[in-house]
Amino acid sequence: MIGTYYLFIVLGVLAVVLLMEGLYLAWNARRGAQARSIARRLETLSAGGHAPDVARKLSRRRALSDFGWLDSLLLAVPRIHVLDRLLVQSGIGLSVATLLGLTLAAFGLALVLLLSLNLGLSLALAGALAVGGLPWLIVINQRQKRIDKIDSQLPDALDLIGRALRAGHAFQGALQMVATESPEPVAGEFRITFDEINFGVPLDAALTNLATRVPSTDLRYFVIAVLIHRETGGNLAELLDNLSHLMRERMKLRGTIRVLSAEGKLSAWILGILPFALAGLLNAVNPGFMSILFLDPTGRQLLATSLVLMLFGAIWLWRLTKIRV
Repeated sequence: MIGTYYLFIVLGVLAVVLLMEGLYLAWNARRGAQARSIARRLETLSAGGHAPDVARKLSRRRALSDFGWLDSLLLAVPRIHVLDRLLVQSGIGLSVATLLGLTLAAFGLALVLLLSLNLGLSLALAGALAVGGLPWLIVINQRQKRIDKIDSQLPDALDLIGRALRAGHAFQGALQMVATESPEPVAGEFRITFDEINFGVPLDAALTNLATRVPSTDLRYFVIAVLIHRETGGNLAELLDNLSHLMRERMKLRGTIRVLSAEGKLSAWILGILPFALAGLLNAVNPGFMSILFLDPTGRQLLATSLVLMLFGAIWLWRLTKIRV
């Protein structure tokens, strides 16, 4: 008992420290002196009036942490750039260090709380891992929402580029029109591309960076079409009109598929929530009825096995209802 008591104290202190660190890193990423200094320098170099936003985006993408020693430590982690790219694509403005700090803080707090409920080490670790994964789920969800929003705005942006080209504007000028007249977030991405070209980045590299920042199939079609046109020539305005029409037809098809697969998704949600809702109802009616699952070793093994099987079933139903267009 004494060892468990001291373990609770250590984990509680560690969770509080990590939570404070995560909150400080989140504040410093937006309001820190380094971020403001980089924004001012790039604003001076920029030819447009949107440099501060672009500077903050670029600084978040390059810096994994606001502390030099922590940034060097994170750079030594293999494939850490994949996580940094995920944060850039989500558009929520967190750094890698901030996300990891929030994950550790959530894991530590959940572990201390679950251990205090005497659920057993295995269940406590499983629950803490689930809670610690919530920041990642939020980032992935925000990333998908942002990509879907860009996909819905992209056909209008291509129509605007096509009209600008027919009016005699250069391609870079058409990009600037999209950056200034289109809604967010598609305007912000084209603004970064336009500013990169102003900073001296070649057009091919700037468009490739655009396709890397936004993992959208429709946007990559646009980038490939422009790159091929630069090598072969032709009527780029007509090509973009046809591409925007194709994108709208794909959006209609995705909407039809979403309606047809709604029943399967609803079944997956019901089957996933029903066991937990039924367990909560039974525990409310008869609190001692479900206690054997948590107190008896065999009950904990059955509970862990059931959760694993439910996870595989949820993944299987998700794959069945996910149709790629």
